[in-house]
Amino acid sequence: MRKKEQKIVITFRTTAEAIALEAQCQKEGIPGRLIPVPRQISSGCGLSWAMPTDWEGDIGQWMENRGLRWEKYGEYLI
Repeated sequence: MRKKEQKIVITFRTTAEAIALEAQCQKEGIPGRLIPVPRQISSGCGLSWAMPTDWEGDIGQWMENRGLRWEKYGEYLI
């Protein structure tokens, strides 16, 4: 079993929103990956983006500046 780590987790209403964020993050070198939504969170599409908490920047502002849509985000031990 993997050791749990504190991560920023972003959830989405649709799969298209999740894939759009993944594509933009890969394009700009933002660390993270798509994962199934952790049990302690509920989400519309079942996918979420997990990334390190030490990323320099405000992920909410970064997404907003690029016109990306999300449901909610926060830090979770996953």
